[in-house]
Amino acid sequence: MAEVSSGSPRHAFELPRLPARAPETHKGEVGRVAVVAGSRDMPGAAILAARGALRGGAGLVRVFAPASAHAIVAAAEPCAMVSPLAEDGAGRIAFGALPALLEGLSWADVVALGPGLGTGEEQSRVVLGVLSCVQKPLVLDADGLNAVAEQPTWWSGRDAATILTPHPGEMARLRGGAGLVEIRPVDHATRVLVATEVARLTSAVTVLKGRHTVVCDGRSTYANSSGNSGMATGGMGDVLTGLIAALVGQGLGAFQAACLGVCVHGQAADLVAETSGPVGYLARDVAEALPRALRGHIKAGDGR
Repeated sequence: MAEVSSGSPRHAFELPRLPARAPETHKGEVGRVAVVAGSRDMPGAAILAARGALRGGAGLVRVFAPASAHAIVAAAEPCAMVSPLAEDGAGRIAFGALPALLEGLSWADVVALGPGLGTGEEQSRVVLGVLSCVQKPLVLDADGLNAVAEQPTWWSGRDAATILTPHPGEMARLRGGAGLVEIRPVDHATRVLVATEVARLTSAVTVLKGRHTVVCDGRSTYANSSGNSGMATGGMGDVLTGLIAALVGQGLGAFQAACLGVCVHGQAADLVAETSGPVGYLARDVAEALPRALRGHIKAGDGR
């Protein structure tokens, strides 16, 4: 069993800052984010991931979603482009859509993959196809994680940076599929151990979500302190996925983007809780608060 990294956790004052933007900056220079997400039953996941990317500062966002979700996503988030894909009988991206999807992803600087895709053999083949064929930074979340959970060496074809964002249940499935010993993360030290083992095995930055979200790249560890219990509602992880992808698109490394992303995500929720109350606010409210939370993490001279 791998040992926990001996490095001290990074604290908020050590977090990276977004690079300053020159006055002449245009949208093509600050991140082209592709979001592969959504299904007929879960179009909201694609909408929230796209909104997280847009509110996180991405210059351009294109959503790749099944055809039956296309109009819903396009109407809900007009600032994102939407590309419809062939779907199966349940309204999920079909394996037959993979060639068109791969061609479309050549446009992107970074890919967010998984929210609301649904689960099935075809969806697993789509996810594995993207992972092996698209050698660009990629954030893997939700059903993307479920798709690879029973593929013990899914990471073997990856050369580009990968960020995993599992909640505890998804983490347990990932570990089980990879042949790692089952560990129930009951305390912070155990959560660090769980994340470190997966990060070292897969060479992926691992974000174990929950109270004091843990981010680990196998060497360094960051324990987040922002956020509150009002975040325990659907869609929060979709916003985080889009946000982290946007930060990668703006020039941060995978570990840096994951650390800053979880911090800003929690800070945005704290801002919403201050004005709306401790419970009952929504993931879309947190997405809308991201620009305010990001304001303190941009280098001097930017945003003026």
